[in-house]
Formats: sequence, structure tokens, C-alpha cells
Amino acid sequence: MGGAERSARKKRQAAVAGRPVTPPPSPAPAPAPAPTRPAGNRKKIVIGAVVVVLLAAAVVGGIIYTNAKKNATEGQTIAVSRVDAGYPAVRQGAIVTVGQDSADTIIDVFEDFLCPACRSFEETYGKQIHEQLAEGTVRVRYHMLPMLDDRSDPAGYSMDSANAALCAADAGQFPDFHQSLFDAQPAEGARGWDNQQLVQLGTNVGVTSPEFRSCVESGEYDDAVAAHFAEVREMSFLQQEVDGQRGFGTPTIAVGDTVVNTGDENWLKKLVD
Repeated sequence: MGGAERSARKKRQAAVAGRPVTPPPSPAPAPAPAPTRPAGNRKKIVIGAVVVVLLAAAVVGGIIYTNAKKNATEGQTIAVSRVDAGYPAVRQGAIVTVGQDSADTIIDVFEDFLCPACRSFEETYGKQIHEQLAEGTVRVRYHMLPMLDDRSDPAGYSMDSANAALCAADAGQFPDFHQSLFDAQPAEGARGWDNQQLVQLGTNVGVTSPEFRSCVESGEYDDAVAAHFAEVREMSFLQQEVDGQRGFGTPTIAVGDTVVNTGDENWLKKLVD
């Protein structure tokens, strides 16, 4: 090999030695293993899910129960309660006067068919009043008022029932109708009895007048009841102090221009003695 060839080979070796070399790619790192969830955490998640499901079921169950209670009167028939009434009951405007004209004592009873306290009054003293009516010692003037007209759902039951009771008085069936509505009183804040159910009650207590249905469905005495309620609320002698506030409420019992204290269980006996 000549000197020229040796010189050329040395140059080629030097060039190869100085060339940058790309290292082979590193193998991809193995995926890190997923962290192991402690068994206690898994149990907490399961329990949490069960609690959520149970709470949801309780909420749904509560809604169903509430709706069922709220609509308890829907599709039902008002039970008939009978009163052994051998005395007249006559409508005079928005008032029904019950008892003999010869009675010495006249009692004014202001009620609302939706009023729970009115039902309690009837349960406590209704029988005694009927006994005195039968004996002819008292006359009772019933003022059925829409005091709680916005407390039913839908609103309006107090007015509908007051009107229907006046229609029943026209048909000669006020005592049974009045007693039946208090014995089957709907819950305050819930659905009341609708006009069809009130008409059916009239039929069941013995109303035969064909005008009764139209009287109930048309709200024939709504205006008279509303006007009478407005008058009653302005009668100063009927205003009472309740929970620090003065105003009119139901039930209110009066004789003349004096409100009777029905907290005295002998109030009726004292009136007729």
C-alpha cells in the first residue's frame, strides 16, 4: 500500500470516529400499577351508595304518602251522619235558624266546615245542643262562614260547603247535612269535598228537590255568604283576644251581643236554667 492510500484510509477512519451516533430508543417504561384501594374505602363507598338509595326511596315514599293524604277525599263518598231532628230548620238569607219559634233562648253559632276547632265544638257540645233543640228550650242560628276558604287545596271548600248547606236547608235537610260535613271534615291544607260529592251527600241524606244540584253547582248563595261574612267580621262584640291579637274567629258562640265562654262545660246548661 502506497503512502497515498494509507493517507486516504486514515482520513476515512478519522471521519467515522468523529460521526455522532444516535443511541437506540429506550424501551417504554412499564405502566405503573393502579393504586390499590383499601378495603375499608370500598366498604364506605358501598355504604354511601346504599344510604343515598335509601334516602331517595324515603323522599319518594314521603311524596307518595303526602299526596295520598292530601287527596284523601278524592273518589270517596261523604258518610252520612243522622240527627234525630224533630224541629224545623229554615234558611233566612245566609243564616239557618233551627228550632221552635217558642224557644226563649236564641244562640248564634259561627262556624266554618273546614275549621278543626269547630269540629271539636260540635263533637263536644253538638249532642247537648240537639237535646235542647228537641226540648224546645233553644233556637240556634247557624252562620256557616268561609273563614278558611284559602286553607283547602284547591282553595274554595269553605265557601262551597257553606253554600251547599244553605241549599240543603232549602231542601229541608240541614241538620243531617251539617252533622255529616263536620263528622267527615277534610284535613286543613288538603283537598276538600267537591260539588259533585256535596250533591251526592244531599241525595244520601234524603234531598229530593231537583233544584238542589243546580243550587250547589252554581254557587247560588256564594255572594250572600261572602256579604254576611264581611258584616260579621265588623261586629265589634264578636271580636276576641287570641294569642295577643284581637279579631274574629271560628267557632264563636254568642247570645245577644255577648260572646259565650264555651270553655265552661256547663255554658249551655246555664243558659237554659
